[in-house]
Amino acid sequence: MKKTILLFGWMLSSILHLSAQQRIVAECTIIYSIATDSSNIDKDLIESLKESSKIVYIKGNNSRVDLISPAYIQSTFFDKTDGNAIVLREFGNNKFMTKLDNEAWEKQNKKFDGLIINTSADTKTILGYECKKAALQLKDGSMYNLFFATSIAPSVKEYEYEFKNVPGLVLEYDVSDKNGKKIHFTATKINLSPVSSSRFDIQLNQYRMMD
Repeated sequence: MKKTILLFGWMLSSILHLSAQQRIVAECTIIYSIATDSSNIDKDLIESLKESSKIVYIKGNNSRVDLISPAYIQSTFFDKTDGNAIVLREFGNNKFMTKLDNEAWEKQNKKFDGLIINTSADTKTILGYECKKAALQLKDGSMYNLFFATSIAPSVKEYEYEFKNVPGLVLEYDVSDKNGKKIHFTATKINLSPVSSSRFDIQLNQYRMMD
């Protein structure tokens, strides 16, 4: 009985220690550069990626992810409170909106169900944060290799559905499909200042609703 109590106390102490080491970030902006080193990707796409970026906004239970390229902009809004999402897409002057309830959001991300996370002892410092390496293996053969900061975690991990079980903030990752094509994302800036609520305002009358 005494050994059981001691073991429980040690486990509880370990959990509290880990929790104390990690800060939950409820307000932040993260900017990622986008690149590729794959030789089997079209040259025009490579040039386009050089001018592209990804911006993540976290505010409380809400997230916004912008993918910005010379010809295309996509913004994904996710509300952790109800699990609903809105996706905005812009092609020049053409603007489209897709609303997803929790069921539709999970269905859209079904390919990430059952993914396997394998962490390793490799580490890297990114923007001053010590990061651990992990590999995410999807059922379709796709692979994510990533580095995540262990000392901080976003209040909305579902800002990228595939990262929701990663125990920290992902600051670098690459996506490889089964054909070997790879896209690389690297955080170039983190701002922990409050995010303006206007980032989550959507001018509904400017977009055409899509199913």
